[in-house]
Amino acid sequence: MSYTPCFAAAIRMPTMQIEDWVVLILGVSICFIPALFFAKRAGQSTSEFFASGRSVPWWLAGISMVATTFASDTPNFVTDVVRQKGVAGNWVWWALTLTGVATVFFYAKLWRRSNVLTDLEFYEIRYSGKSARIVRGFRAVYLGFFFNCFIMGNVNLAAIKIANILFGLPAWQTLVLVGVLDLIFAMYSGLWGALVIDFLQFGIMMTGIVAMAYFAVNHELVGGLQPMLQKVGEMQGPHGIHYLNMLPDFSNNWDIAVAIFIIPIAVQWWAVWYPGAEPGGGSYIAQRMLASKSEKDALGGTLFFNIAHYVLRPWPWILVALASLVVFPNLESIGEVFPHVDKKLIGHDIAYPAMMSLLPAGFFGLMVAALLSANSSTILTHLNWGASYCVHDFYRIFVAPGKSEKHYVMVARFATLLIFLTSCALALFVLESAKQGFDILMQIGAGTGLLYLVRWFWWRINAWSEIIAMVVSFLVSLTFVVGDKLAWWCGSLTAAATKMKFAVSGDIAPQEMAQLVGAKWLEMFGHQILVLETHHRLIITVIITTVCWVLAAYVGPKTDMETLIAFYRKVKPAGWGWEPVRKAAGMSREELESTGDRIPMSLLGWSCGCAMIWSSLFLVGNILYGRVGYSALCAVVFVCTGFVVIRVVNRLWRN
Repeated sequence: MSYTPCFAAAIRMPTMQIEDWVVLILGVSICFIPALFFAKRAGQSTSEFFASGRSVPWWLAGISMVATTFASDTPNFVTDVVRQKGVAGNWVWWALTLTGVATVFFYAKLWRRSNVLTDLEFYEIRYSGKSARIVRGFRAVYLGFFFNCFIMGNVNLAAIKIANILFGLPAWQTLVLVGVLDLIFAMYSGLWGALVIDFLQFGIMMTGIVAMAYFAVNHELVGGLQPMLQKVGEMQGPHGIHYLNMLPDFSNNWDIAVAIFIIPIAVQWWAVWYPGAEPGGGSYIAQRMLASKSEKDALGGTLFFNIAHYVLRPWPWILVALASLVVFPNLESIGEVFPHVDKKLIGHDIAYPAMMSLLPAGFFGLMVAALLSANSSTILTHLNWGASYCVHDFYRIFVAPGKSEKHYVMVARFATLLIFLTSCALALFVLESAKQGFDILMQIGAGTGLLYLVRWFWWRINAWSEIIAMVVSFLVSLTFVVGDKLAWWCGSLTAAATKMKFAVSGDIAPQEMAQLVGAKWLEMFGHQILVLETHHRLIITVIITTVCWVLAAYVGPKTDMETLIAFYRKVKPAGWGWEPVRKAAGMSREELESTGDRIPMSLLGWSCGCAMIWSSLFLVGNILYGRVGYSALCAVVFVCTGFVVIRVVNRLWRN
């Protein structure tokens, strides 16, 4: 489908009407003003500032997890994926259902029993000696500052793109506007304020994205749901991709199927550490579980999060992405309609905010409020989470131990400011798109995921396994980045040198020769690096990293038996991996089983939970597609697996 000038004429440049301003101001006031009342409570201690006094009910913890993972870059990311890989491309994150549901049935209760303030404090009850303290401090800086800033940089980049295309704001003005709002609440209201804001923002965000999908699909340029599906169904994407397929085409596009389905399902979910979908739980997911009132609340909140995350939200985003293919079939069409947009910011991910130009007055303001809420809920959580690592797990231990709680809260507020400013620098000078950021984060965390799953169930995992896993994964990822840059620079230098030489001799047109030689150099020198797709690099990193940390588990210094026994008595992990420790602790199997942690029961809940979420996800999709037979089949699977999940959860809660 080609883009025609009449489309451009039919799209109005978005402007805020009086109705939009009223809705926006009302939405922001409803979300943020109540959080101010928690500033005094948050300032009492680090326990209140970072863990809300461990009194959070399951429904609030679950909603907060959902709101946090709904960042302003999330709809941009989904739009990028759909426009380049089709609906099936979303398996790169749908596969993480396996990780999330495993956290529900295997790890949520264990985290709550550990009774730590942050998930990094876990290291000093699980490992022994100086290595335990080293890994805690290292991860505090590595995750709480560098990794966390990278995530927030991605979110801020999305805010920059949205504000640029909708209002023509330059990047620095966008960061100042959202930064002032986010920093005030993050520095003074702590986790309690973040939880309250998340709860209120979740309603606004869901209302906004559903309204966005409705108006995008029913706009005159799109023609309604069925006409849109027919138009998109007739399109053919890159490499012959059919945009509407919910599963990849295994017969005609095997390479694509491997990248977007086979690797995520077979490897990525257990091998990669990614915030919000960490194998074994971690980061702000662990923070919410640790802040829960009880083990029951930790389990219930995590289960609700996974259902809402993978079932409630994807299809409104997907429908807008499909509609954008009709309105903006290529990047040139976006640039034509929005000539004021910085050319460096134009990518497939910017199609989502571009579609907001189709919204009527009032609803445009609602969507702006929803995206502002999405940005704030994520940034607030990451600021609080990152500051908790930097202060509680690094500053308090290595820099200034023994200070007052008021002192640590003050330092936490300063750390919050520093983290935000660093993330802004990354958004301005390093990152280019939401998909790029997702791929980089996946690559950096590749190979560490299995370690975080196994450490709860195998006594041999030691602190050096964790250190080596992080270092090796980072170094392998860095090797790929350096290799890419080196190959590109060598090709560019060769082309420049050739151009200068032949410009003097006159034997061949300088530009033509430079292109030929530069391309040949890249083929000879950089081909082996540049041809490696993201999933190839991920597999290589996973293999190298896993081999290294498994060797460290066997040959590295063992954790002190007294520490292992204390951890085992406190957390009571099930399974054969702790048999030597169980015997040393003098605990019987009957005593252990009294906790209710039965591996077969958890496996049943995990498998049925994943099937329940995926079947409901496909049920919604097939209803939208008008496929009655597939809808009925998905409904049957959903009901059956949902019944089993309810029985398993009730059994675990009773125990």
